[in-house]
Amino acid sequence: MEKHITIMGVPMDLGQRYKGVDLGPQAIRYAGVKEGLEKLGCAVTDLGNIEIGRAEQLPDDEANARNLKSISKASQSIAEHTDEIVKSNRFPLIFGGDHSIAIGTIAGISKHYRNLGVIWFDAHADMNIPETSPSGNVHGMPLAASLGHGHASLTGVYGYIPKLKAEHVVLIGQRDLDEGEKDFIRNLGIKIYTMAEIDRFGMESVMTESINYLKERTDGIHLSFDLDALDPQEAPGVGTPVYGGIHFRESRLAMEMLHDADAVVSAEVVEVNPILDSRNQTAEKAVRLIETLFGKKLL
Repeated sequence: MEKHITIMGVPMDLGQRYKGVDLGPQAIRYAGVKEGLEKLGCAVTDLGNIEIGRAEQLPDDEANARNLKSISKASQSIAEHTDEIVKSNRFPLIFGGDHSIAIGTIAGISKHYRNLGVIWFDAHADMNIPETSPSGNVHGMPLAASLGHGHASLTGVYGYIPKLKAEHVVLIGQRDLDEGEKDFIRNLGIKIYTMAEIDRFGMESVMTESINYLKERTDGIHLSFDLDALDPQEAPGVGTPVYGGIHFRESRLAMEMLHDADAVVSAEVVEVNPILDSRNQTAEKAVRLIETLFGKKLL
């Protein structure tokens, strides 16, 4: 059956400190994502990039959340645009930008589901709050904010709190967790498969458990995929690389299994930074994974 997809670029670079991540949406487009999806029989509309405001001229320690006001305002806009995509009965496929865009995307999507599930592929948990963040970078806070924890300017985006329940979140691929995040994950009982679990049990087992867990509890799954989940030897074009990550073949298997489960209702792909990349290979891998999510097979 034909899948109707709406692409939206979010050139957000306010949530971290490296230049270039705002070029991520264009890098993914340049790698041929629309053409690849159309070859699979998908009907694709590209809305282009939405406008993101400028960085704030405030001290770095302002609420220990850099560019807080600008990110909050941008998140409201992201939520509104994403909401409209869902209302039009199309699949939202959002390209970042840094991972702080998830505050807005999840806000716009979650209002349409009683129990939205999230699979968070990432080297990090992104579950800091200003009080626990070592850096004050908001791209390390979006999952906590979506769960209703953190600064009110982030948790209250789009007028409701929380957007997600802790029991509806699965973290996959983590290998760099701050102490505050570890406490947060333990206290909330969030399901997590670090790289240690992936190495021990294999991606097939991890994905089978994750899909079954969420399908029993939720009425739709949002996929939030940070390219730093992949090992930086295969995906160097990210701002916060951590060695020992997921191999491309493992991530492709994960996308195949998500496609076969037919439960993913929205997706975002974030943190592609072409300035830090080599020959756009990180964006190209992102496109191959997106195509697999929508049904491309090796044979």
